[in-house]
Amino acid sequence: MSNAFDINQIQNIIDTGIPHCSEIGIKVHDMDAGGVIFSLPYDARFAGNPMNGILHGGIITTLIDTAAGMCIYTRLQKYLPIATLDLRIDYLKPATPGEEVFAHASCYKITKQIAFTRAIAYHTDPEDPIANSVGTFMLKSSETKPLDRVSGKGGR
Repeated sequence: MSNAFDINQIQNIIDTGIPHCSEIGIKVHDMDAGGVIFSLPYDARFAGNPMNGILHGGIITTLIDTAAGMCIYTRLQKYLPIATLDLRIDYLKPATPGEEVFAHASCYKITKQIAFTRAIAYHTDPEDPIANSVGTFMLKSSETKPLDRVSGKGGR
């Protein structure tokens, strides 16, 4: 993927505009109009069961939801308030304790008010996913400022 959209600005939005994503360590790896790749480092604090160390599904959901929402920006090439309307996730296998998790998300259709996304979470091989997801997001969901303006790196 190329860097047609500013990765640093997206990372700044995550770090300053979405504090819970910053706290768990979500990072932007790659992005273009075809989608985004985000990562989440393993942290034992987020194990669903401390005895086996397997990440809680809620952490993987946060990674997928964030990547799916941000891939809409790369498709639109602009920021606007968005909200998750629906996010269906099929968990296909447990995340391996100690391993980083990646999420690849792409936006496959946009209407005037709704964007449709697909995403997968995986360790090293997207063909061996931990989870598969489809989502719908409302565009211009509020009168609030877009996250790029909240994070202090606003455009227009």
